[in-house]
Amino acid sequence: MEYIIVANRLPFVIKKDLTFERSPGGLVSGLLTFLKKAKIKKYKWIGWPGKDIDKRKLSQVQAKCQRHKAYPVFIPKKELDRFYNGFCNKTLWPLFHGFQSYAHYDKTFWNAYVSVNQTFCEEVVRFIKEDSVVWVHDYHFMLLPALLRERFPDIMIGFFLHIPFPPPELFMQLPWRKELLEGLLGCDLIGFHAYEYTNNFLRSLSRIFGLEHKMGTLFFQNRYIKADTFPMGIDFELFYKASQQKKIQSLINKIKKQLKDKKVIFSVDRLDYTKGIYNRLLAFEELLKKNEEFREKVVLIMVVVPSREGVEQYQRMKKQLEEKISEINGKFATINWTPVHYYYRSLDFNELVAHYVASDVILVTPLKDGMNLIAKEFVASRRDKKGVLILSEFAGSAKELGEAIIVNPNSIENLREAMESALKMSLEEQAQRIVTMQERLIRYDIIKWGKDFFTTLEKLQKEKDKLKTKIINSRLIKRIKEDFFKAKTRIFFFDYDGTLVPIASKPSLAIPDEELLQLLKHLTTLRNTEIVLISGRRKDFLDTWFGDLGISLVAEHGALIKRPGQDWEAAVPIPEDIKQGVRNIMEMYVDRLPQSFIEEKEFSLVFHYRNADPELASVRVAELIDELLLFTANVEANILLGNKIVEVRPAGVDKGSTARLFLHQKEFEFILGAGDDVTDEDLFKALPDTAHTIKVGVGKSFAKYSAPSYKEIRNLLRSFF
Repeated sequence: MEYIIVANRLPFVIKKDLTFERSPGGLVSGLLTFLKKAKIKKYKWIGWPGKDIDKRKLSQVQAKCQRHKAYPVFIPKKELDRFYNGFCNKTLWPLFHGFQSYAHYDKTFWNAYVSVNQTFCEEVVRFIKEDSVVWVHDYHFMLLPALLRERFPDIMIGFFLHIPFPPPELFMQLPWRKELLEGLLGCDLIGFHAYEYTNNFLRSLSRIFGLEHKMGTLFFQNRYIKADTFPMGIDFELFYKASQQKKIQSLINKIKKQLKDKKVIFSVDRLDYTKGIYNRLLAFEELLKKNEEFREKVVLIMVVVPSREGVEQYQRMKKQLEEKISEINGKFATINWTPVHYYYRSLDFNELVAHYVASDVILVTPLKDGMNLIAKEFVASRRDKKGVLILSEFAGSAKELGEAIIVNPNSIENLREAMESALKMSLEEQAQRIVTMQERLIRYDIIKWGKDFFTTLEKLQKEKDKLKTKIINSRLIKRIKEDFFKAKTRIFFFDYDGTLVPIASKPSLAIPDEELLQLLKHLTTLRNTEIVLISGRRKDFLDTWFGDLGISLVAEHGALIKRPGQDWEAAVPIPEDIKQGVRNIMEMYVDRLPQSFIEEKEFSLVFHYRNADPELASVRVAELIDELLLFTANVEANILLGNKIVEVRPAGVDKGSTARLFLHQKEFEFILGAGDDVTDEDLFKALPDTAHTIKVGVGKSFAKYSAPSYKEIRNLLRSFF
């Protein structure tokens, strides 16, 4: 097995003189650590090499990269700007972080995004083998999985989003929302840092495509796809042991000596409006205003790492930060004390750890963040069991680091109070909090994160293999056909909606086409063959369309039966007063759930909610079922939960009991049953083990085989001619 990793950047940036420099950010360091510690040697890393490459040196660059298992993708400067600074960072980044007013919906940005995803696809395709596993990373390549799936239907593809996935009401503002979701649905596994983001993604699928899931697993284009949560960890040992190194100890002592006995509040982040950096300054200013005892005793070390300097919001933000820092220092500074120490540069590993350890308090207070590994690195670095983490409730890491002081970063008052508490916290309490968080970070480190992802992917591969053996294919059709022609007596049980015709938004729209009518008519000409159309439809519908075909008709899931040339036979109906009570309850919920409606049959009532908002329906339908259960508790009526329906029908009547009537009256050597709904499970259970049973669609079933759609059932029927 070989892994193909696709990320926006290679693990290093290539400079003009062709020297390599480690790419910044948690994604690169995390992946490299995982690959090394998990002892994954067979991999290729595909990404952008940096913008300063001389075109005349491309072949040299490629050769040098390949020695490091890296494969650069070169993108024209203009297209790169529209892709990276444009669609990625002016459209997706602000929208996904909840800054929708910053988002630009520019068609040229979108076209560049599509083009770059296609360019990367062509590069990845060159390396794909039968056993390849492609692992795509982050919002830059949300179209890539579907592009690869189109070319390689059977390979395993995983995707991990390192930023938040927004709630559907935000995501739906994106003009290209369908295309992005379709792109991600090319994956087998889609990973997120926090359950909130996983849930937002699944809700968006439900809203936009009507796709439903079970425990994060859904069925799309004949494939199982899973969305799950994998909070990214860090290399705990690396940070925990680092403070013992002589170089870092020397830097720690230097910082402490320079600041003497002052308390240190530390802040380090990329320049980004999502990080809440300006609010930290406002809160620190309030701390000094309201607490004179902290003046000349506390310093804020603020490190701002240059980022996306080509985007105008970032330029404005830098200016705003520097003006506020000057204002605070001008207002409070003395000859012996500068309140804010500001650095506009990155820190290397040694400097970063030294600042973590030399600090008394760290501010990790983004307005929104996918995970934020700084919080975890700080905790892991504190071998001395000292230090206080102030952490935003809107960072993904807050779900794991609950012992931190959790704050709302939009509240300056909350931030100020948190700083006060942190500066006054006893060493004993600091140790208790740090130790508990460290124990958790040890258990779920970067290795566990990667292994969990790939273990889940392997399970999906097994499910995929099982599905291949179970899905109706030419081999199974041939076997069913052989059994059919060997048998002297045969019977077919067919559901209608979703089995012989596609599901329609309203039952009245799902009328049979000429091809289906001809197929059923041909089946009746086969010797010793009975056809039973066993549906939830009303008898008048079945009579109108199928009454002249010479087949048996079963209406309302078994409440009414009509054999060829005979009249309808009725089961025991629901008493009218009970039916009226059910009708009243359903009517109340039709008013409470727009786009829902009631279908009244002779022996049952059906509440349809296929066209309703899925999220509201999940609440309202649960309430409806509760009320119906109470109402029908002591009467001869059953509640049936079907495909976007709730039906109340006479007790003791279902497709299974009806099928038994036919099987008791005559012995059949060949039996086939096909259906797509919960109601058809009664049929599958009732048929003998020798029967061929087919579930249309995804999900656990008592059926032996599954078919992706009604089309496969029709193909099966054609094979008998």
